[in-house]
Amino acid sequence: MNQPQGAMMNGEIRQLAEQLLENGESGLSEKERRVLARIAHRRAISRNARGEFEATMPLGDRMADQVARVGGSWAFVIGFGIFMLAWIALNAAWLGFDWDPYPYILLNLMLSTLAALQAPIIMMSQNRQAAKDRAQANMDYEINLKAELEIMALHEKLDRMRTDQVEQMLSQQQEEIALLRAAVERLHLG
Repeated sequence: MNQPQGAMMNGEIRQLAEQLLENGESGLSEKERRVLARIAHRRAISRNARGEFEATMPLGDRMADQVARVGGSWAFVIGFGIFMLAWIALNAAWLGFDWDPYPYILLNLMLSTLAALQAPIIMMSQNRQAAKDRAQANMDYEINLKAELEIMALHEKLDRMRTDQVEQMLSQQQEEIALLRAAVERLHLG
């Protein structure tokens, strides 16, 4: 047999309340406790997670992010391509400059050094980006949890209002029925 939506929600709220009463806050995760505290104090949960995360980053991390940002851009790829073409052109035997003649061993050494330094810096930046994403996901979870709890509280209030309204209407009907019975009795006796 299907339960009405309100009865299921009331059961879930009752179960959560019983869990809170039985175990207290110890049965809740840190995130859930934080959400409940913010609900109780009517404070917002949303905040700028990315900004908070970046504000605590040391200078080296910010520099690594900047290197990754520049090294992963088309401007870097095009600029580096132009640099390599210029290097090769200046070292071509027909121009007379030959400080790094073909097969361009010095250029290969510079490229290897650049790759050896740039790869771990980019990986560090990706790790920080993953940490930022995790912080954002945690905040999203807290916001969703608070929204869900607030919606459940609103449903509970609406259900309570409906119940009060129905009880009031029933009370009025009973009073009217009593008045009608009294009027009918007077007509039969009169």
